[in-house]
Amino acid sequence: MVFAGIDINIVRAWLGHASIDTTNVYAEISLKMKAEAMALCDVDETDSGGTWKEDESLMAFLKSH
Repeated sequence: MVFAGIDINIVRAWLGHASIDTTNVYAEISLKMKAEAMALCDVDETDSGGTWKEDESLMAFLKSH
């Protein structure tokens, strides 16, 4: 069901598990699913806005906390 794109919480309910942790014991994902998830996290590197480390006001805020 997970391979078919069904949300893991739906699988949990269908199996009658009280906790998602129980379902996670049995749920595994394929390398293809891992690759697809990682692709969703790809960052557009064409942004010329610099890095967050170059933002002086952000760095001052982070250092103050």
